[in-house]
Amino acid sequence: MPAEAAQTLAPHCILFATADWDTPYWTNKQHTAAELAKRGWKVLYVESVGLRAPRLGSGLDLGRLARRLWRGLKGVRKVQDNVWVLSPLVLPVLHSHPWVRAFNQGLLTWMVRRFMRRQGLMRPLIWTYHPYVLELLQRLNAQAESRTGSLVYHCVDDLAAIPGVDATAFRAEERRLLEQADMVFTTSAALRDQCSPYSAQVHFHPNVVDVDHFTQAHRPGPLPADLQAIPEPRLAYIGALSDFKIDFQLLIEVAKARSEWNLVLIGEEREGQHSALLQQLGSLPNVHLLGYKTYAQLPDYLRGLNVGLLPTLVNDYTNGMFPMKYFEYLAAGLPVVSTPLAFTREPDLEMRIAGTGEAFVEAIEAQLQRGKYSEQQSRALVGHNTWGFRIDRMLEELQRQALPTQP
Repeated sequence: MPAEAAQTLAPHCILFATADWDTPYWTNKQHTAAELAKRGWKVLYVESVGLRAPRLGSGLDLGRLARRLWRGLKGVRKVQDNVWVLSPLVLPVLHSHPWVRAFNQGLLTWMVRRFMRRQGLMRPLIWTYHPYVLELLQRLNAQAESRTGSLVYHCVDDLAAIPGVDATAFRAEERRLLEQADMVFTTSAALRDQCSPYSAQVHFHPNVVDVDHFTQAHRPGPLPADLQAIPEPRLAYIGALSDFKIDFQLLIEVAKARSEWNLVLIGEEREGQHSALLQQLGSLPNVHLLGYKTYAQLPDYLRGLNVGLLPTLVNDYTNGMFPMKYFEYLAAGLPVVSTPLAFTREPDLEMRIAGTGEAFVEAIEAQLQRGKYSEQQSRALVGHNTWGFRIDRMLEELQRQALPTQP
């Protein structure tokens, strides 16, 4: 850690995300940017160009590329107070080819440097969710006008385990980032243990919840028409319907075992993440695929549900997860049933855990008998696991390290 540490953190941040700003459900990246902005920080949110090459035969992939091109041509856009979004204009293929990499890095450096100059960003904190920033930072720091401050790596997923990602190249670059980062935050103990050999500044902060938003589910109100038409008990999964994250076979077994239960899935498939089992699941009479619902609508749906499900496949990627849905379910009053992911071994978590179809059915039965939590119980279970509290803790840890963020 450099000796010439600053007295205070400069309230400027460039955040390198792995999700588009307007993705259907907000992730750590958008929440972190929004929380920093609430505290008066100027934040440039840089959308990712993608960690895997697009599939030219995929309509979803091509659609995303077209949207990215359109947004990129419009330049940096302000999306809320103190938050600007940059959709990089880069070549989306042949990332490892030297001239493609040089072109992409050069163009992105120019765009970031221009924004820094226009907004007066001095020594901005670099907060990244992926390791492919080191070359860009080297280019920025080559000129005095665009020198950056401290480097934070926020490791929220084991991205190298995503199908289609070049795991060898990713892990090599991630190790370089870990060795250079001033601070590393992880959202699971598994990720903490994975990062710790390469950094002495690794801090574990689990995923958290917008408690005021999700506790709206406790308030009286009408149910959405599509949910109202489904009889109770209603068991729900809310989130991306991903082939490498969701155990669709497990849900098929549950639905067939208890025809009187109704399984409600709220969410959509993502590009490149399709499962033939989803169609089979959706054909069952007691399974209801309601599609995407906005973040604002979720409390109204959660109000009419009985149990929150985390039917997650257990693999290298998911064992690094601490699902955001866990605290969202609790905040809405739903008892939780999860497959045995690594995060379920953390102390003081309130859920039932089961790894087979039969055991999952038994766990759901127990949670149905237990019933929903009151708002007071929900807030007690969530405790300090809120976005605001977590960001404050992270900034305190950064400040204690006296990181060099001023010229």
